[in-house]
Amino acid sequence: MTRIILCGANGKMGKVIQSVVAARNDCEIVAGVDINTESALFPVYSTLSEVNEEADVIIDFTNPVLLGDLLDFAVSKAMPVVIATTGYDETQKRMIEEASKKTPVFFTYNMSLGINLLANLAKKAVSVLGDDFDIEIVEKHHNQKIDAPSGTALMLADAICGELDKPMKYEYDRHSKREKRSKNEIGLHAIRGGTIVGEHDIIFAGRDEIITLSHSARSKEIFAVGAVNAAVFMAGKEPGMYDMSGLVE
Repeated sequence: MTRIILCGANGKMGKVIQSVVAARNDCEIVAGVDINTESALFPVYSTLSEVNEEADVIIDFTNPVLLGDLLDFAVSKAMPVVIATTGYDETQKRMIEEASKKTPVFFTYNMSLGINLLANLAKKAVSVLGDDFDIEIVEKHHNQKIDAPSGTALMLADAICGELDKPMKYEYDRHSKREKRSKNEIGLHAIRGGTIVGEHDIIFAGRDEIITLSHSARSKEIFAVGAVNAAVFMAGKEPGMYDMSGLVE
């Protein structure tokens, strides 16, 4: 039985994770952390430092500003941590990498197994299509999302670039220039509106044919399921950086 500390326990994703864990028999939430400490199912504390329960892994769905406290606690306890929060800057990403040298860290831009399978399919497509197809990525999210393009779109672009033999640049803003599309660019386009949970299309446009790989998230539960799967996967792991490739493969 994998024992979980859930950071952001009373947030929207925290509530979804609680329901996902309740339906499983291989894990349980032993403690939570949230500014709202109300809970009838398990003790919830306002800070990680207050948690005394024995646990095997932490799931974090909070805010990037809390990263320092999260990593300090995980390292001090040598406890695996699943970082499901997004929006980290480059300095924070380096902090995550440094922490992974001392404790197991699971970090990905998207907790959906489907999205990570999409990334693998995109890499396969690149290996087959080569340099003959232009590549564009279109992502759609709800009107409350702050960052653009999404971290997932960037993750997909990075996966594609890893399969190409030439350096590529990311094109975010074509309206500011008047010139033909170059062969060494990947276009990234962000759409914001309504309550769209998350949609990503990878378009391979060639001569007289178009191939589109797509993923559509219909609810936030897929991210919760991915985070819980990651938590069970991470229990007992050695220090290092882990991601969804270990679950997809």
